[in-house]
Amino acid sequence: MIATRHFALFAAIAALTYLAAACSSEEKPQQPAFDADNVQIVKAPINPNGDSELALLMRAMYEEADRMKKAIERGEQPEITLDYDKILTAEATEPEKAASATYKVHAQSYLQTLKALESAELAEAKVLFDEMVDSCMGCHSALCPGPKARIKKLY
Repeated sequence: MIATRHFALFAAIAALTYLAAACSSEEKPQQPAFDADNVQIVKAPINPNGDSELALLMRAMYEEADRMKKAIERGEQPEITLDYDKILTAEATEPEKAASATYKVHAQSYLQTLKALESAELAEAKVLFDEMVDSCMGCHSALCPGPKARIKKLY
Protein backbone atom coordinates (compact mmCIF):
# COMPACT_ATOMS: atom_id res chain seq x y z
CA MET A 1 0.00 0.00 0.00
CA ILE A 2 2.79 2.46 0.92
CA ALA A 3 4.72 1.46 -2.22
CA THR A 4 1.64 2.22 -4.31
CA ARG A 5 1.35 5.70 -2.77
CA HIS A 6 5.03 6.38 -3.37
CA PHE A 7 4.71 5.23 -6.96
CA ALA A 8 1.60 7.41 -7.48
CA LEU A 9 3.35 10.43 -5.93
CA PHE A 10 6.44 9.81 -8.07
CA ALA A 11 4.30 9.46 -11.21
CA ALA A 12 2.41 12.67 -10.42
CA ILE A 13 5.64 14.64 -9.85
CA ALA A 14 7.15 13.23 -13.04
CA ALA A 15 4.04 14.15 -15.03
CA LEU A 16 3.99 17.71 -13.64
CA THR A 17 7.70 18.13 -14.35
CA TYR A 18 7.18 16.91 -17.92
CA LEU A 19 4.25 19.31 -18.46
CA ALA A 20 6.15 22.25 -17.00
CA ALA A 21 9.14 21.54 -19.24
CA ALA A 22 6.94 21.15 -22.31
CA CYS A 23 5.13 24.42 -21.63
CA SER A 24 8.26 26.44 -20.99
CA SER A 25 10.06 25.21 -24.09
CA GLU A 26 7.29 26.27 -26.44
CA GLU A 27 8.49 28.98 -28.73
CA LYS A 28 6.44 32.11 -28.78
CA PRO A 29 5.88 33.64 -32.20
CA GLN A 30 8.35 36.43 -32.88
CA GLN A 31 7.35 39.63 -34.57
CA PRO A 32 9.37 40.25 -37.72
CA ALA A 33 12.24 42.69 -37.41
CA PHE A 34 11.70 46.26 -38.62
CA ASP A 35 13.81 47.24 -41.60
CA ALA A 36 14.03 50.97 -42.30
CA ASP A 37 16.22 50.94 -45.37
CA ASN A 38 18.40 48.08 -44.11
CA VAL A 39 18.52 49.24 -40.49
CA GLN A 40 17.30 46.17 -38.67
CA ILE A 41 15.94 45.88 -35.18
CA VAL A 42 16.28 42.30 -34.00
CA LYS A 43 15.42 42.72 -30.33
CA ALA A 44 12.45 40.78 -29.01
CA PRO A 45 9.22 42.76 -28.70
CA ILE A 46 8.78 44.53 -25.37
CA ASN A 47 5.02 44.61 -25.54
CA PRO A 48 3.13 41.30 -25.17
CA ASN A 49 1.05 42.04 -28.26
CA GLY A 50 4.10 42.93 -30.35
CA ASP A 51 5.65 46.28 -31.18
CA SER A 52 4.46 48.69 -33.81
CA GLU A 53 6.64 49.88 -36.65
CA LEU A 54 6.81 53.32 -35.01
CA ALA A 55 7.84 51.89 -31.63
CA LEU A 56 10.66 49.91 -33.26
CA LEU A 57 11.75 52.95 -35.26
CA MET A 58 11.81 55.13 -32.14
CA ARG A 59 13.94 52.57 -30.31
CA ALA A 60 16.39 52.67 -33.23
CA MET A 61 16.25 56.47 -33.10
CA TYR A 62 17.16 56.36 -29.41
CA GLU A 63 20.12 54.05 -30.09
CA GLU A 64 21.34 56.35 -32.86
CA ALA A 65 20.87 59.43 -30.65
CA ASP A 66 22.97 57.76 -27.96
CA ARG A 67 25.73 57.13 -30.54
CA MET A 68 25.44 60.73 -31.75
CA LYS A 69 25.75 62.05 -28.18
CA LYS A 70 28.92 59.99 -27.63
CA ALA A 71 30.39 61.21 -30.94
CA ILE A 72 29.74 64.85 -29.97
CA GLU A 73 31.34 64.24 -26.56
CA ARG A 74 34.45 62.88 -28.36
CA GLY A 75 34.54 66.00 -30.54
CA GLU A 76 33.38 64.14 -33.64
CA GLN A 77 30.65 65.02 -36.10
CA PRO A 78 27.56 62.90 -35.32
CA GLU A 79 26.53 60.48 -38.04
CA ILE A 80 22.88 60.24 -39.04
CA THR A 81 22.02 56.95 -40.71
CA LEU A 82 18.30 56.32 -40.18
CA ASP A 83 15.50 57.49 -42.45
CA TYR A 84 13.86 59.72 -39.87
CA ASP A 85 11.10 60.82 -42.25
CA LYS A 86 9.48 57.46 -41.50
CA ILE A 87 8.20 58.91 -38.21
CA LEU A 88 5.50 60.50 -40.36
CA THR A 89 4.39 57.25 -42.00
CA ALA A 90 5.30 54.34 -39.70
CA GLU A 91 2.42 52.32 -38.28
CA ALA A 92 1.83 53.37 -34.68
CA THR A 93 0.64 51.37 -31.69
CA GLU A 94 -2.14 53.93 -31.29
CA PRO A 95 -2.76 55.22 -34.84
CA GLU A 96 -5.06 58.02 -33.68
CA LYS A 97 -2.19 59.63 -31.75
CA ALA A 98 0.18 59.52 -34.74
CA ALA A 99 -2.57 60.97 -36.94
CA SER A 100 -3.14 63.92 -34.61
CA ALA A 101 -2.07 67.46 -35.40
CA THR A 102 -0.06 67.50 -32.16
CA TYR A 103 2.03 64.53 -33.26
CA LYS A 104 2.59 65.96 -36.72
CA VAL A 105 3.77 69.33 -35.35
CA HIS A 106 6.19 67.65 -32.95
CA ALA A 107 7.43 65.28 -35.66
CA GLN A 108 8.09 68.14 -38.10
CA SER A 109 9.90 70.11 -35.40
CA TYR A 110 12.04 67.08 -34.63
CA LEU A 111 12.86 66.55 -38.31
CA GLN A 112 13.83 70.22 -38.77
CA THR A 113 16.14 70.11 -35.76
CA LEU A 114 17.67 66.87 -36.98
CA LYS A 115 18.25 68.37 -40.43
CA ALA A 116 19.99 71.38 -38.84
CA LEU A 117 22.11 69.01 -36.75
CA GLU A 118 23.09 67.02 -39.82
CA SER A 119 24.56 70.07 -41.54
CA ALA A 120 25.83 71.87 -38.41
CA GLU A 121 29.39 72.71 -37.57
CA LEU A 122 30.72 70.69 -34.67
CA ALA A 123 30.59 73.77 -32.40
CA GLU A 124 26.79 73.96 -32.89
CA ALA A 125 26.21 70.21 -32.69
CA LYS A 126 25.82 69.99 -28.89
CA VAL A 127 23.19 72.77 -28.78
CA LEU A 128 21.26 71.27 -31.69
CA PHE A 129 21.51 67.80 -30.21
CA ASP A 130 19.97 69.09 -26.97
CA GLU A 131 17.23 70.79 -28.99
CA MET A 132 16.57 67.47 -30.74
CA VAL A 133 16.23 65.74 -27.35
CA ASP A 134 13.96 68.60 -26.19
CA SER A 135 11.80 67.89 -29.22
CA CYS A 136 11.53 64.21 -28.21
CA MET A 137 10.61 65.18 -24.66
CA GLY A 138 7.97 67.66 -25.85
CA CYS A 139 6.22 65.10 -28.01
CA HIS A 140 6.38 62.38 -25.39
CA SER A 141 5.13 64.80 -22.72
CA ALA A 142 2.11 65.56 -24.89
CA LEU A 143 1.30 62.11 -26.28
CA CYS A 144 3.16 59.15 -24.81
CA PRO A 145 4.98 59.78 -21.53
CA GLY A 146 6.30 56.25 -21.00
CA PRO A 147 9.72 56.72 -22.66
CA LYS A 148 10.52 60.07 -20.99
CA ALA A 149 12.76 58.55 -18.30
CA ARG A 150 14.86 56.88 -20.97
CA ILE A 151 14.97 59.98 -23.18
CA LYS A 152 16.30 62.04 -20.22
CA LYS A 153 19.44 59.91 -20.35
CA LEU A 154 20.33 61.59 -23.65
CA TYR A 155 20.92 64.97 -21.96
